[in-house]
Amino acid sequence: MAEHNVTVESTLTTLLDEKKYPTVRDILITMNPSDVASILDELPEERLPLLFRLLPKEQAAETFVEMEPEAQELLIRGFSDSELREVLDELYVDDAVDIVEEMPANVVRRILSQADPQMRKEINEILRYPENSAGSIMTTEYVSLRPGMTVEESILRIRRTGVDKETIYTCYVTRDRTLVGLVTVKDLLLAQDDDLKIEELMETNVISVNTHTDQEDVAQMFAKYNFLALPVVDAESRMVGIITFDDAMDVMEDEATEDMEIMGGMTPSDKTYLRSTVFDLFKHRIPWLLLLMVSATFTGLIITNFESALAAQVALTAFIPMLMDTGGNSGSQSSVTVIRAISLDEIEFSDLPRIVWKEIRTAVLCGATLAAACFVKIMLVDRLLMRNDSITVTVAVVVCITMALTVLIAKIIGAVLPMCAKKIGLDPAVMASPFITTIVDALSLLIYFGVATTLLPM
Repeated sequence: MAEHNVTVESTLTTLLDEKKYPTVRDILITMNPSDVASILDELPEERLPLLFRLLPKEQAAETFVEMEPEAQELLIRGFSDSELREVLDELYVDDAVDIVEEMPANVVRRILSQADPQMRKEINEILRYPENSAGSIMTTEYVSLRPGMTVEESILRIRRTGVDKETIYTCYVTRDRTLVGLVTVKDLLLAQDDDLKIEELMETNVISVNTHTDQEDVAQMFAKYNFLALPVVDAESRMVGIITFDDAMDVMEDEATEDMEIMGGMTPSDKTYLRSTVFDLFKHRIPWLLLLMVSATFTGLIITNFESALAAQVALTAFIPMLMDTGGNSGSQSSVTVIRAISLDEIEFSDLPRIVWKEIRTAVLCGATLAAACFVKIMLVDRLLMRNDSITVTVAVVVCITMALTVLIAKIIGAVLPMCAKKIGLDPAVMASPFITTIVDALSLLIYFGVATTLLPM
């Protein structure tokens, strides 16, 4: 796809240079709006408005939604009032809200001034909901039917009002705005009798979410039930909007990206990597690096307190990096597995005893295998091949015992900390590899020197 886009981009650039605008338009109208947006995002700023104006009105609106915020802002600033109004008229409310949230205040004021009163009212209503809630990502454009309507009347209503709705496949049945059921277009088209009432045809066991439900929980419901759309109700069970599958997919992507950044020891960013400045990357990375640097001071203090032991058994020093790395990797394995299970809603805090017991058994198997391999490696490589006589069987035993115990403790900590973070309302990803590695490093050193002082002459 990347090579294809580069070819199209170069072709369009050549045609624009030659001012063959009808040909450019003919090429663009055959393309998907997402592909057009990708090309527009890569164009020089001076060419962007011209190419965008060549798009048909409906395709232009769909393309505009897919573009990066920087390119959207550039176009909005260059639009006349009538052009901006035309684009806004083609947007769904939830897409308009997404754009408003990304724009600076002066651009937002211009958008709202050109939006029709009904859209402006709906945008303001959605913006009042808490960030990352179901209400903040819903759209108010859905097909509503009444229980007493016939199949024929319902189909006629869909024909008359469906053109402005984000989806018409699932229709929601309301009585005085209260959600009482749903019916699909398939049900209506396959109904045996056009005079059949909707209340006789509708599904009354409707799964819905509240306006204040967390968007991550909403995304999990889409994944679990394979919904195309999910109704959103207020505290009185009144229908206020729907969330469509494409919005849920965006939430899944955003949440996964956020978790990966946190687990990597970075503050989440809304910008893509290539659009982030060096200072943006610095701001998101340096707080965690400073925090982890300070927390690593504990490992330095432990080593300092056992300098006499290291002086007596210098051979022990060579194995510190291996033990710390093994412990950190073991803890990271458990934490990533548990965090993923939490995000998929596979485990609850009540499952903690079962999780710990499973990790203990896994750690015993991993620890025993690693300890055995480590013993062979120390005796063959470090003692025989490298001819290091200071490495004795006792030293090898100390290292192997420490490794087995470190793996055990690391896997328990890696499983428990994310669960505890979730329990107290923190993002489990916060307790991922950076923190767990630091904690395990300190504990592995304590174990190492504890075993060493017990088994070796100091």
